Amino acid sequence: MRVIAGTAKGRKLHPPTGSRVRPTADRVKEALFSSLTSRFGSFDGVNVLDLFSGSGGLGIEALSRGAKKVVFVDAHPESIALTQKNLALTGFTDQATVLKSDALKAIRQLSDNGTVFDLILIDPPYADKEVTTEALTLIVKSSLLSSSGVMAVETDNRFELPLPDTLSLANKRVYGDTATWLLECA
Repeated sequence: MRVIAGTAKGRKLHPPTGSRVRPTADRVKEALFSSLTSRFGSFDGVNVLDLFSGSGGLGIEALSRGAKKVVFVDAHPESIALTQKNLALTGFTDQATVLKSDALKAIRQLSDNGTVFDLILIDPPYADKEVTTEALTLIVKSSLLSSSGVMAVETDNRFELPLPDTLSLANKRVYGDTATWLLECA
């Protein structure tokens, strides 16, 4: 587990212990961020939400590439501690907000605060397909994603992601047992 590009390129992140958290493989992260870089051109000034953040690897990759701010959300205390440890390791603590919260509750809370993101990273547990669908639906209803924003969703490659009418599929790639979906406002 490492940072692929940017100011923290090559920095090894602290990995999760046990099997509860499944970090995104480096090759998948590299391909995903290559697609996102093609979309954004530059991450400078981009506000990011990292739902189900686990170790914080995806959000930290965005910060390393120039994202303005990342909000990390995870419900597990171990994941929160690991994300904070990795933020300190990479020097991005000041550009991050770490919320210990259920993802759906966090979406509602951020929406109530009027927060809008340019990029929303969603990497839920593969076994919990319902939470992925609920998160997408709630994000669309809450207007958390800017009109020119992108959602990047990581799922099991056998999962068919149901798209709300207001989202369109910009890109889908499969890497072994992992699929990445780039979604944008229709």
